[in-house]
Amino acid sequence: MLPVAVESFFIVLREGLEALLVIAALAAFLQRAGEGHRRIALLWGGAAALVASLVAAWIFYEFFGGAHDDLTEAIVMSVAAVLLLYVSGWLWLRQNPESWKRRLQAQTSRALQADGPWLLAGIAFLAVFREGAETILFLHAAMANAEAGAESGMQGMLLGLGVAALALALIYLAMTRLALRLPLRPVFAVTSALLFLFGLRFIGGALLEFQEIGWLPYDDMGLPGWAVQAGFNPTIQAIGLQTALLLGAALFALLQGRQRRAAA
Repeated sequence: MLPVAVESFFIVLREGLEALLVIAALAAFLQRAGEGHRRIALLWGGAAALVASLVAAWIFYEFFGGAHDDLTEAIVMSVAAVLLLYVSGWLWLRQNPESWKRRLQAQTSRALQADGPWLLAGIAFLAVFREGAETILFLHAAMANAEAGAESGMQGMLLGLGVAALALALIYLAMTRLALRLPLRPVFAVTSALLFLFGLRFIGGALLEFQEIGWLPYDDMGLPGWAVQAGFNPTIQAIGLQTALLLGAALFALLQGRQRRAAA
């Protein structure tokens, strides 16, 4: 029972942490910016993703024997990366607290009301869905490889799931509570940077899936083993694209900062 519990704990913690950080960063930003009521969109998006993950896992088992679907995951991660990069830039441009307050007063959050809930729900859905179906498949493999009996193995899995869910909830609360004590500008900037980094990570994962199905070449750069185990795509194609986006974002931030200082 204990080996299954430990394995289940680390599977859920590892797979859920990235999705949780995306959602927690957005929730903290909304709360700090006085838009906390919009966090319900994140909840609906995450809940829909959990249901979709169960359906996707069932489809994989029924029609593909539990096989990993590279193309589906590549498409999901590509869309998620685009959304994360878009929101990252959107937040960076609006990190001035006074500008944000004037915008809310002048437009009465018209832009957020028009497409914000759907955008937020979409990001939450993709972030959770990408991890959800994969988590279910990993847990199934852990149960299949367990030496303990079926009942004991199920108890171990449920124990691991419960402890991991508690750990993720504590991380979520810590992030959102901490954001309430910070000035508004750092919250905007840090949230923007986090979402941008997650977007880069998703891009690397999407390229790896396309490489695995043969749609893109695979030229290994020889990254250290710890970097590969951490989930980084070690190829020239991924590192090159991520570096180009990182340099472009740095140049954009530098020019935007100069314009802001000049206007001040």
